[in-house]
Amino acid sequence: MGAELRGLYAITPETADPAALLTKTEAALAGGCRLLQFRDKHSPMTERLARARALRELTRRHEARLIINDDIALAVLVEADGVHLGAGDGNLRAARAVLGPRRILGASCYADFAAAEAAVAAGADYVAFGAVFPSPTKPQAVPAPLTLFERARRELPAPCCAIGGITIDNAPAALAAGADLLAVITDLFAASDIAARAAQYQHLFT
Repeated sequence: MGAELRGLYAITPETADPAALLTKTEAALAGGCRLLQFRDKHSPMTERLARARALRELTRRHEARLIINDDIALAVLVEADGVHLGAGDGNLRAARAVLGPRRILGASCYADFAAAEAAVAAGADYVAFGAVFPSPTKPQAVPAPLTLFERARRELPAPCCAIGGITIDNAPAALAAGADLLAVITDLFAASDIAARAAQYQHLFT
């Protein structure tokens, strides 16, 4: 599982326009993105379910994997490939028990290496450190130094995801430090050519 978790990790932006979300997501997938996280903190459950189902169809069409942010029940309902949990969003061991061994479980560890060690011990397939750079999505996020990835490369038996303020210009620094995944929202979905930007990110891993 861990060896497969590498590349651009697109995270959907918050939007009130489901049609635009699908159009932008399809462009990212067409550009080569093969890992997508559906993140929606504000829509009613019926809308979130409809969007998740539509994204599930898109990801299947492009042979990509769909991760659901913070909602195990929704992930199971739409047959997603996994779940990503932040602090306070649920017990990782319990999540692993529900998801079984084949679905992906990711965990936000912010700037806390001990939390990453605990997450891997609890069954997480990957851990995320951030904000690596100043983030327009979470401007108050605690900075996560790139040295976390250098240490993780030596000490953790799981892939690491860099999140927070990632751009095509600063992404190489995160990769050089040891990041396996680049979680991107704004620099991908706000690009004038989303497919081309996704391709640029994927090219960094070749």
